[in-house]
Amino acid sequence: MVQLYNLHPFGSQRVVPCKQEPAHFCCGQDVLFVASTAASCRVEVFAMREQGCCEALGSFATLGPVLRMAHSSAGDYLVTIEEKSKATFLRAYINWRCMSAGSSRVCVRMVGHKMEESYSETLKEQMSVVEMPLSDPPLCISCCPVNGDLLVGCKNKLVMFCLKYRVINQNLTVLDFERSLILHIDNLIPTEVAFCARHIAITTELDVLILKLELVQQSAGRTEQCAQGVSAPEKAVDGGSPSTHPLQLELDEFIICQKPVELLGEESKLCEIPVTLESTELPTEDTKHFQVQYLLFRHFAPDQSPFGFCEETKLHSVQLLPVYQTAYEKTENKRKLLSLFCFFSLPHVGYLYSVGKLVELISTYQYSEKSEQAVLTPQFLHVITSQNLQCFTVRCSAAAARGEDPYIDTTMKACPPVTLDICTLRMQLFIGPRAICHFKNHIILLTKADTEDITERRKPTRRMLSRKADSIKSRTNSESEPGWNLYIINTVSTIQLYREMVDYSRTYENVKTESCIHLLSEAHLLVRAAIMDPHFLESDEKEDLLRAFRESCAFLGDCYSRFDTKDYHLALPYYRMSGLSMTEVLKRLVSDGDEIQTYERGFIFYLTHSLNEDSNEELSKESGNKVLQIFYLADPVQLPHILCSPSMRNICPLTAVKYLQKVEKMMPSVVLTLTKAFLALKMGDLTMYEHEMHSYKETTLACGFIGQPRLLQQRKEGIVMPTEFAVHLKEMQPGLLVAATVALHENSKIELEEADTFFKVLCNSSENTIPQLLVDFWEALLLVSSQEEILQELLLRVTSQYVWRISRKQLPETKPLKTTEDLINSCSHFGLIVPWVTSIMSMGCSSDKDYHEDISRLQALLCSQSINIASALPVLEPLTEADNVGLTIRVLCNTRLGKYEEAIDQLLRRCPDAAVFYAQHELKGDSQALWWNKLLPELCKRTRLTGNDCPVLISSLKAETLSIVAMELELRDFLSLLPEDGTAAFFLPHLLHCSQRKLLT
Repeated sequence: MVQLYNLHPFGSQRVVPCKQEPAHFCCGQDVLFVASTAASCRVEVFAMREQGCCEALGSFATLGPVLRMAHSSAGDYLVTIEEKSKATFLRAYINWRCMSAGSSRVCVRMVGHKMEESYSETLKEQMSVVEMPLSDPPLCISCCPVNGDLLVGCKNKLVMFCLKYRVINQNLTVLDFERSLILHIDNLIPTEVAFCARHIAITTELDVLILKLELVQQSAGRTEQCAQGVSAPEKAVDGGSPSTHPLQLELDEFIICQKPVELLGEESKLCEIPVTLESTELPTEDTKHFQVQYLLFRHFAPDQSPFGFCEETKLHSVQLLPVYQTAYEKTENKRKLLSLFCFFSLPHVGYLYSVGKLVELISTYQYSEKSEQAVLTPQFLHVITSQNLQCFTVRCSAAAARGEDPYIDTTMKACPPVTLDICTLRMQLFIGPRAICHFKNHIILLTKADTEDITERRKPTRRMLSRKADSIKSRTNSESEPGWNLYIINTVSTIQLYREMVDYSRTYENVKTESCIHLLSEAHLLVRAAIMDPHFLESDEKEDLLRAFRESCAFLGDCYSRFDTKDYHLALPYYRMSGLSMTEVLKRLVSDGDEIQTYERGFIFYLTHSLNEDSNEELSKESGNKVLQIFYLADPVQLPHILCSPSMRNICPLTAVKYLQKVEKMMPSVVLTLTKAFLALKMGDLTMYEHEMHSYKETTLACGFIGQPRLLQQRKEGIVMPTEFAVHLKEMQPGLLVAATVALHENSKIELEEADTFFKVLCNSSENTIPQLLVDFWEALLLVSSQEEILQELLLRVTSQYVWRISRKQLPETKPLKTTEDLINSCSHFGLIVPWVTSIMSMGCSSDKDYHEDISRLQALLCSQSINIASALPVLEPLTEADNVGLTIRVLCNTRLGKYEEAIDQLLRRCPDAAVFYAQHELKGDSQALWWNKLLPELCKRTRLTGNDCPVLISSLKAETLSIVAMELELRDFLSLLPEDGTAAFFLPHLLHCSQRKLLT
C-alpha cells in the first residue's frame, strides 16, 4: 500500500502584510485576526478574499498582550485572554466590524451589565468590549461553532458563558453573555479545551477527557437541587486519597510511571476525575439543567529512553469537528448536526475519535518527525513539524455517511470504510513552521526561522510554493529581520485535487490493485466531504461536485468489477450510485470482438443483480447476446434466470435456446425446461413447446415456477403484469396456471393483492370485476393456506363473489376448475350440505338451478366451521329471505351464531316441512330442550288449526317429535306438554313408551 502519494493539495501562497510580528492568530467568517507580540498590544484584522488575497480592515488595541484568542462564527465575536500587570483578563470584542467603516469609538462594559436604551443606541456604530471577570485566571478558551457559547478553562474548573441576544428595541439587538454553568474538576489544570454542541474535550499535558452535558427534565420542586449540579461516581476505596491526583509522578526520590489508559463510553467513568456542576444563571422557567456523561478518558505515559524521560511529550491541538447532514434544498437554513469528531495529538502521533452515538477510535496518524501543531478539517488533517507542512487524509465523511444514510453498506449504496488506511498526500517544505489554523479552503501558517535558517533560505536550492509578486511583505523596521512570515496558503479546489487523484490512480491500475482502489476511495471521500460541507449549496462547484461524485462511484465500480478482490460485491452499489445504465457499464467493461476476455466476480455479481431486478431498461439485441455469452462462460447456471429478465426482451430467442441446450446437457432443471418452453412460445414453435411441457408432470412444472416467477409475471412500474407464457397457459392449461400462482403465493413470491391484479390484467377484467380464474385461485389457495388471517380474507372474498353472482343472476365467464363436490371432498373449509338445506332447496323454483354451483358453494362454506359468520353477515346482506336460497342462508347463519329458536321460527314460518329435519340435525346437547319447549307446542298448535289438511305436520309430529320428547322427558313433564283438546289415541302410544321407559329404569 502506498503511504505517500505526493499530490498537490496546496496551491498558491500569499504573505499577510502584518505590521508587527504575530504572536497569535485565528480566522473568522471571512476575516483573519492577528495579535502582535508583547511590543504592541494590538489586533490587526484582514479581510479574506478569493485565491488567498487579504486586505487590511484595520486594527484595535487590547488591554495587554494576547495569550489566547478565538473567534465565534455564531455572533461574530472575538474572545481573548490578555495579560496586564501579571494579571490575566477575559474579554470579548463585539461589533468589531465598525472599525473598518472608520469608527474609532469603543464601549467597554461588564458581562451582564444592564444597558439603558439611550446608552445602547450608540452600540450600533461602535465596537463593544465585554469584560468577563473570573475568580481564577483563565488558561484556555473555546467557542461552540453551533450556538456561539463560550467555554473557559481555569485551574480545577471550566466556566461556560451562554451567548445571549438582548433585544433593546425593535431596531436594536445586542450581544451579551451570561455565566450559566461551572464544571468543577478536581486536580486538573487544562492546557486546552474544545467546545461543540454541549461536548467538551479537555487536555492536560498527558490526559484527555471528553464529556457531554445532557439536558435533564426536572420538575419545579427539584430546580434548586439540580442547580447544585451532578457529580461523577466516587473513587474506588483502594484508589488512594481523594486529594491525590491519580497521575502524580513524583514520590519521594522515585519516579512512578503509570501505564497508558484508554476508557471508552461508560467505562470512562472509572477515570477517577470527579466533575461537579454548579448552575450560576438566574433560575427561570426556561432554565436548563444538565448532567455529565463521560465519553472518553485517555492517559498517555511519557516517552522513555535510555537517557531518561522526554520532557517534550505533551498533548496539543485538541479539536472538536462537527459534520452536518447533507442539505439538498436551498430553503434549508439550519443544518442538522450529524456527527462529531475529536482530534488530539502527541508530538509523533495523532488520534481521531468519533464521539457520536458510539465513541470509537477512527484513525491514528504517525508523523515523520516531531509535530508542532495540527488542524483538522472535514477533508484533511494538516500538521506542521519543524520543517514541513504535511497533509493527511481523514475518515470523517466515511463515518458521517454511515450515520446519515441507513442504506450505506447494502446493495443500494456504498462508502469506503472508516478503517481505510491513512495516507499522506503531501509533505511541503517550509522553514520554521510555528503555528497553523484553517479557514474554508485556506491555511494560515506562521513561520519563524532562526538566523542560520535565513542564510539557507536565501540559497536557490530551497523550493517553496510560488509567491506572487504583488504579495511580498514590506518590512518596516530592523527588528523584524529574524525571518518570520504569516502565509495564507490556498488549498486547491476539491475538483482539481480529485482530478489529480484519479489521474494518479491510473499509474497503479495494472500494477497494484489495492493502491488503485485506495486512491480512488480517497478521491471519493474527498468529494463526499465537500458535498457534506455546510456551504455546499452556495458553492460554485456544486454541479461539478455532484458530477465528480457520480464519476468516482463509476470508477470504483470499474475497479471492483475488473479486479479480483474480496470486496467484489461493492461493484453493484457503486454502479448504482453512479447512475450508469447497464448498457453504459457493458461498454466500459466489455471489449468488442474479444472472445477470450475473462470476467471477474464483481462484474458477474453486478450483472446478476441488475438483471434480476424489475428494471425498465431494455438491452439491445447485440448487448443482450453479449450478456448471454458472458454468463455462458462465467456462470451458466444463471442463464435461465437471466433470460427471464425484462431487460432481455430484445434478445434472439433462437440464440438463447442454443445456449440453453448446451447448459441442459451439463445441468438439466425444471426452470431450464420452462425457460425453453417460454422461448418456444416467443418463436411460435408449438411443437417444441409441447415437447418441453410434457417433460415433467404438471405438479412438478407448477413448483418449477417458484424457481423463476418471472416466467409468469413481471413487474412494470411496480405493477405485476402477466407474460406471454401466462397468457398461453390461461387459454390452454388454466389449472397449471392457478396451481403455479398458488405455489408462488405460498413461497412468498407474490402477494395476495398482486395476484388479484395479475389475474384481472390476464383476463382483461375491469377494476371492480372478479374473473372466474381469480375465484379459482382463491378456492385453490383455501386448500393449502395455513395462515388464519389469509384464510378469513379468502373466505370473505369467495363468499362475496358467490353472493354477487347469485343476487345478480350472473354466471361465471368461464367454467370453474372445480365443482362443489370437488371442493367439499378436497377442502375442509367447504362442509357437507346438511339434509334440511337440501330439503328446502328441493322445493325451490327452477330458475335457481342455473346458479346451482354458486348456491351450493355458498351453502357448503356456511355449513363448515371455518368462516367467521359475524364478519360475513354484511357480505350476505344482499340475499334476502324472499326465496329458499335466502332462507337457507339466514337459518345457517342463525344456527352458527347459536340462535336456534330464531332459526326454528324462520323455518316454521317459511318452510315448516323442514323444521323437523332441522331439529334432527341441529338440536343436540344444550339446545335439545327446544324440542319440547318450542317445537312440540308449535306443531300441536298448527295441527289443531289445520286439522287433517296438513299430513306433513301430522307425520312430523307423530313420527319424530313425539318419539324424541317421549324418550327425553319424564312422564309427568311429558303429560304437561300435551294439549288438553288432543285425541288420546294419537298420543297414547308415546305415553305408553314413556311410562315403560320409566319402569325399566
